[in-house]
Amino acid sequence: MTQNLADTTRLTASAATPAGEPRGWWRDAVIYQVYPRSFADANGDGMGDLPGVRSRLPYLRELGVDAVWLSPFYASPQADAGYDVADYRAVDPMFGSLLDADGLIRDAHALGLRIIVDLVPNHSSDQHEWFQRALREGPGSALRERYHFRPGKGETGELPPNDWESIFGGPAWTRTADPDGTPGDWYLHLFAPEQPDFNWDSPAVADEFRSILRFWLDMGVDGFRVDVAHGLVKAPGLPDLGTHDQLKLLGNDVMPFFDQDGVHEIYRAWRKILDEYPGERIAVAEAWTPTVERTANYVRPDELHQAFNFQYLGTAWDAAELRAVIDSSLAAMRPVDAPATWVLSNHDVTRHATRFANPPGGTQLRERGDRELGLRRARAATLLMLALPGSAYLYQGEELGLPDVTDLPDEVRQDPSFFRADGQDGFRDGCRVPLPWSGSTAPYGFGPTTGGPSWLPQPAEWAELSVEAQTGDPTSTLELYRSALAVRRERPELGAGREVEWLPSAPGVLAFRRGSFVCLANTTRQPVAYPTAGRLLLSSGEGVEPGLLAPDSTSWWAV
Repeated sequence: MTQNLADTTRLTASAATPAGEPRGWWRDAVIYQVYPRSFADANGDGMGDLPGVRSRLPYLRELGVDAVWLSPFYASPQADAGYDVADYRAVDPMFGSLLDADGLIRDAHALGLRIIVDLVPNHSSDQHEWFQRALREGPGSALRERYHFRPGKGETGELPPNDWESIFGGPAWTRTADPDGTPGDWYLHLFAPEQPDFNWDSPAVADEFRSILRFWLDMGVDGFRVDVAHGLVKAPGLPDLGTHDQLKLLGNDVMPFFDQDGVHEIYRAWRKILDEYPGERIAVAEAWTPTVERTANYVRPDELHQAFNFQYLGTAWDAAELRAVIDSSLAAMRPVDAPATWVLSNHDVTRHATRFANPPGGTQLRERGDRELGLRRARAATLLMLALPGSAYLYQGEELGLPDVTDLPDEVRQDPSFFRADGQDGFRDGCRVPLPWSGSTAPYGFGPTTGGPSWLPQPAEWAELSVEAQTGDPTSTLELYRSALAVRRERPELGAGREVEWLPSAPGVLAFRRGSFVCLANTTRQPVAYPTAGRLLLSSGEGVEPGLLAPDSTSWWAV
């Protein structure tokens, strides 16, 4: 299945990394997540693709980000939007080819942008050659050692091997049929049945992923976002969890299938490979852990470089709660000399413009909420995040103030968890609707004018939120992001470092200094008096008298 590059120059790290940058570029980088199927469509089939991303790289450079993280574009049956990988060294034809990936990497580097790609090491597609051979060859096949095949319980093996549940809902086990058609062993899948979990006790699995790392590093990528980084190693013997509320426990406790200490040996081996390559290649852990202290284990000096701060993402728009998670995040990272990371949205959770439009209560929401309030708070939260020391992640479209689309018809939804009886809420499609670029009618420049509709329908009101509509409007969310990222580049205090100096403030207000820079965030719905001295650099809110902080706003000051 792997695509060949016959008659082309061998792709190596000669797709040069940007020159002249100091060591540790990732410590204060602003990294922009591209969800390829929803970013830009070059061929008009309604599905975003790599040529589309490549055509929009100048937009990302103008926005002011440092790196681009691409969600999976590998060969896949798309049972879970590409997170079910059939071939880790091939580009799915719906997204383009390896030559398109090569061109994208080279163009990004020419613009001074780095490229991070998704890596999915916890599970493969059930169409992966290894898994298909394991099914065909039946019990005793060496290929079965690369996954978790187990006999069932009960008189005839009719019950799953243990009580683990899928993150998408339902049992985490599916029974196979032996080559003769009789019921056979069960296989483990912590996500969809089409995503069997690898067995990382198998040396062949470890060897394969070291090879995959080198393949993409040789292509010139600058790093990897490691999907389900906390899930690769399972507790010995795959013990029962013994509770009927497993999904409620996720992220709150160490589970026998998540955050096992054995994962760290894997990442130490990967770090050695990354360090062999020039240009400071990095790896970022998607690790859901009970505490930020356990998250810090993934970014010890000989392991990965960054880990997503999901505790921050899930924090309500509340001054006391935000200060607590900021303090704990910075404190957890200091002993391991790693940067904190900050993120407000991604492809798996409700966009923060919608999350903050609703009462607190989680990252999966189904209600439209108060759009005006949500956008005001989202803008303020972004300025607060970009003022913190460490690295920040942006999710495509948040710079346009896009909300979740909460009224998608059931017949267009594609999130696999939507079709399960329980598990995740199944409404991730709402944050994955394709971007509006220009024009007054759908698909708003997402694809060519001669193309078809986008793979998920875009709301009529998005015409006012397009890149074209917001460009040049000083009050727009897009121009706020552009201005904020420009200020961040100009002021060395922002991003760098590990500390904030908290200043006295009224209830509901966060105030901190970083060198000659002061950030003030009012999380209340009322103006708050605050004596300021110096020069106003930027504010997320408008229309409030001097000496007052606007409701639900953040302002930056030079002092």
